[in-house]
Amino acid sequence: MSLLTVCEWLEGTRWSVELHQSMYAYAIVESIHVWALCLFVGFAAMLDLRLVGATFRRVPVSELAARLLPWTRAGFAVMVVSGVLLFYAIPVRSYHSVFFRLKLVLLVLAGLNVWLFHSGIYRRVATWDHDAWPPRRARIAGALSLVLWAAIIVSGRMIAYNWFDCGRSESDLINFLAGCGSFVDPYAVP
Repeated sequence: MSLLTVCEWLEGTRWSVELHQSMYAYAIVESIHVWALCLFVGFAAMLDLRLVGATFRRVPVSELAARLLPWTRAGFAVMVVSGVLLFYAIPVRSYHSVFFRLKLVLLVLAGLNVWLFHSGIYRRVATWDHDAWPPRRARIAGALSLVLWAAIIVSGRMIAYNWFDCGRSESDLINFLAGCGSFVDPYAVP
């Protein structure tokens, strides 16, 4: 069973159809997703800016992390749940979206960056906690996080547009990246 087959099955379920066709539900879920994104990225950016040495230089990194990470985690949890619901509403269109695929790759890279930071340089935070300029690896992790989340936000926003939807005359590269075959997008505007 292919991933596309699973997406096609999901799209035919009653809840997926109702969520997509609802006058209010999809918009509410999307609004919750954006608000959670603001919460998550706002707090993550504050910590990242401290890591690159741009702000809060007099505040220990561990203190800032202790205050911000619970809010960051809460925003992330709500963002993931609402994001899954958004995917559930239009799984086939999402599957074929170049921007959705890019967003997933960027999310994996952002997660890898967080994991490498917390399993690496952050374990020795006590040795550099009060430094105005954290070690190079911490600064790189903070800068990379800022860039990745900016790119995730842009690619997430671009999912709404049908520039590269299947069924249009696109280049072979775009059709390949979008996983297009003989697909006709039921949401495409003629």
